[in-house]
Amino acid sequence: MTIALGLGIGSKNGAGEWLETFFPAPQFQPDSSLVASIQETLGLESGNTTTELNDEQIEELAKIAALSDIASQMKGSKSPAVVVIIEEDGKASSTPEVYLKLHLLSHRLVKPHGINLDGIFGLLPNVAWTNKGPIDLSELTAKQLEARVAGELIEVKSVDKFPQMTDYVVPGGVRIADTARVRLGAYIGEGTTIMHEGFVNFNAGTEGTSMIEGRISAGVMVGKGSDLGGGCSTMGTLSGGGNIIIAVGENSLIGANAGIGIPLGDRCTVESGLYITAGTKVVMLDAENQVVETVKARDLANKADLLFRRNSANGRVECLTNKTAIELNEELHANN
Repeated sequence: MTIALGLGIGSKNGAGEWLETFFPAPQFQPDSSLVASIQETLGLESGNTTTELNDEQIEELAKIAALSDIASQMKGSKSPAVVVIIEEDGKASSTPEVYLKLHLLSHRLVKPHGINLDGIFGLLPNVAWTNKGPIDLSELTAKQLEARVAGELIEVKSVDKFPQMTDYVVPGGVRIADTARVRLGAYIGEGTTIMHEGFVNFNAGTEGTSMIEGRISAGVMVGKGSDLGGGCSTMGTLSGGGNIIIAVGENSLIGANAGIGIPLGDRCTVESGLYITAGTKVVMLDAENQVVETVKARDLANKADLLFRRNSANGRVECLTNKTAIELNEELHANN
């Protein structure tokens, strides 16, 4: 079964190297007959392929019903067109293939960790994202001079390997106050609101109905009904989380300027200003506020109905539960 298919249009630098690619209607697990038709039309062998298209090939693809609308609009394009077929979810081999995978995430066709993104940084060039489109950094000064001679100005919005998501995909049912703070490859569930200080990295996002005023790092998924307070943080696999996949369960809250380095279960709360890492010593309190034992925060990963706080009198990190001491002991040591 073919994993993905995309007919796109993109940008190259002066050396003919891809800078980025836009896929208006990427397909996940496309119909096998459609893939076979494309391969036959273009004379492609099976496997993962990235094929730049000439005018004649675009004309032929426009005759395929499922591609006719997009291919017809590409006729006579001044920008290079490409078709990408992914039959095996291995390490990407081209910039357009990486962009197709990022589009799949932002179109909600696959969820974070649902597609192989190994090695993508080496295939994503560092680009100046401007009001005139993407520009290769080595060509930026010449383009800026050319624009000024013509009485124009090039505004460089960012210099990064990833563009902002909304230049490529705007998912339905979301609000994003500052679109520059959501990267392409983010998965933004319906009902999500991302305020000005919110940030969502690639291969990360929300299931939906969340208020995001903090940072969702790469690899982190936030469950439905959970909120991230202003300035809070989730530790990603690229920023110290190691191989642990950090996540936030459903109906949980991370307070303002707080943070987590462990997967948080459902209906959990981390009080404002408290950052919990895997090695944080946590004093467990039962339903009667009695001390049960001291554990490392990693032992509480993915457990539900927990309230993390810092005791203002003695500075220790405490975790309140709605369980009795006996129930809590049994749960903590169930896997020992």
